[in-house]
Amino acid sequence: MTVSDSGSRQEKGGEKGFAAGCFEWVEALITALIAVMILFVFLFRLNVVVEGPSMEPNYVQGYRVLVNCVDRGFRRGDVVVIDAAGTRLNERLIKRVIATEGQKVDIDFAAGCVSVDGHKLDESAYIRNGITTVRGNMQFPLTVPKGKIFVLGDNRPVSYDSRYTNVGLIDARYVMGKVSFLLSPFRGFAGK
Repeated sequence: MTVSDSGSRQEKGGEKGFAAGCFEWVEALITALIAVMILFVFLFRLNVVVEGPSMEPNYVQGYRVLVNCVDRGFRRGDVVVIDAAGTRLNERLIKRVIATEGQKVDIDFAAGCVSVDGHKLDESAYIRNGITTVRGNMQFPLTVPKGKIFVLGDNRPVSYDSRYTNVGLIDARYVMGKVSFLLSPFRGFAGK
């Protein structure tokens, strides 16, 4: 009688152990899902797809990019994603930062060169120099106000960017983040 009694006690303890183990796994899974959601909703964005030709040849229609939403220190050469509410175009944009607050931007449309603070930019790392010949309706030179950035597309002849008043100078609050990784097609970490 004692043997069968302790055997039934072990079975009940085993059932409780199995249920507790399942509960722990479910709890760990829910915690992991919440952590992943926080990571990819507030810190990084995976759902950003390049649309249109304005960033060719570096970012082509259909490319998927990972956007870092944490790093808010924008520098010249950074590629950023701008929220649709940030311009009069009412569409999400991907552009390259050319100047930040306090910097003076000038464009020599005859020579196709962009200058920041009186120095011609060497943009050969991402485009062919001398291609900024299409004039928008913004007046140059201009100084970037506090809290704003000046952006241009890499494909300057077709890009609607800070040369046009319907895009204008971008309020940094509307920048979703920096493109830090090209997901598809996979080419690794994005550079300047």
